[in-house]
Amino acid sequence: MTANSLLIFPQFMCLATLEHKGISYEYRAVNLIKNGGEQHSQEFKRINPFSQVPALIIENNGKSETIVQSMAILEYLEEKYPKAALLPVDAVDRAKVRSLCECIASGIQPLQNLGVLNKIEELGGSKGEWAAHVITDKFKALEEMLKECSGKYCFGNSVTLADVCLIPQVYNAKRFSVDLNMFPIISSVCKQLEQLEAFQKSHPDNQPDSP
Repeated sequence: MTANSLLIFPQFMCLATLEHKGISYEYRAVNLIKNGGEQHSQEFKRINPFSQVPALIIENNGKSETIVQSMAILEYLEEKYPKAALLPVDAVDRAKVRSLCECIASGIQPLQNLGVLNKIEELGGSKGEWAAHVITDKFKALEEMLKECSGKYCFGNSVTLADVCLIPQVYNAKRFSVDLNMFPIISSVCKQLEQLEAFQKSHPDNQPDSP
């Protein structure tokens, strides 16, 4: 890999960040369903023992390094490549954007990721109903937060890491038939983001391994 090249086992929000910042990268697909999930293979476990995507492999001082977990990857990219910044200048504003990110990345996504949904089904529940319930419930809280800080995007009128975190979760909401009419601010923000080239290029349906 060149100095400006990264290898990523993908996730929507990480791809969106790379595209937004104009960072070159290599894309390696990990099929989360095929053969019981390629993330559980011994090959991938050597990259991330947690068997989760995303993972970002970089060259650092001639040594290959791996970074896992979405927020750690996003923060690294923001620090390493400050161009097209995704965090505000003001410290309080930066903290508020990070708060939105964590509410989504820690408070919504893990409750309806693939592992949890498979366990719900294994225990006799409906994974679709569970996912829709979780997203609807947490989006109600998120909508209230956005009333205080949103503009064109999640935080004012510039794209931030909060937008990068939000749009994949809206993608999931659509998958599970959540009524987004209940969330006018979330819907409006995502409509604006969907017009941006970085988010179009990073959309799951536009990836080489998309079914």
